[in-house]
Amino acid sequence: MKTAFNSESTASEKYAKFAQAAMEEGYDTIAKLFEATSKSEKIHAFNHGKVLEKYGNSIGNAEIGSYEIKTTIENLQTAINGETYEMQTMYPGFIKNAEIEKAPEAAKSFTWAWDGEKKHLNYYRQVQSLIVKGNENGLSFEWYVCPTCGNIYNDIDVKESCDFCLTKKVNFDGYTEEVGGE
Repeated sequence: MKTAFNSESTASEKYAKFAQAAMEEGYDTIAKLFEATSKSEKIHAFNHGKVLEKYGNSIGNAEIGSYEIKTTIENLQTAINGETYEMQTMYPGFIKNAEIEKAPEAAKSFTWAWDGEKKHLNYYRQVQSLIVKGNENGLSFEWYVCPTCGNIYNDIDVKESCDFCLTKKVNFDGYTEEVGGE
């Protein structure tokens, strides 16, 4: 759990910095995606921390891993690489161990995060594909994050309630880039 807590805390901080870099480069819509995924990762870390505390462990401060801030295009690739690792390697192993150890709260927290990482990866790949083609106009202007589990939606696929934890959309955090300006 502590490894997952640290990983999600690092991702949250990193994506917040990537959002700042994207804004500075004029990629406001990409910045909003990075802000939304930063919030999502923060919620994943919070949920992992709650489980650690439930099992009697102190979470303390997160150990933030190292990362570099580069161009937005490079940062997208870094995000894709990180999400791919979490989706394909990290969370499947964590979920399996939690199930073996009969730790349902840990398995639930890991599963919510794992499902979220799949969506992050998909969104980052979509954005990268559009940017490579020079089509920033196809990017979503609105992003929504479930405050309970960290699930993320764009303006096209947002639902009335969260697919993972059933929290109502009215409670989601929104990240919107105003069309035509700030």
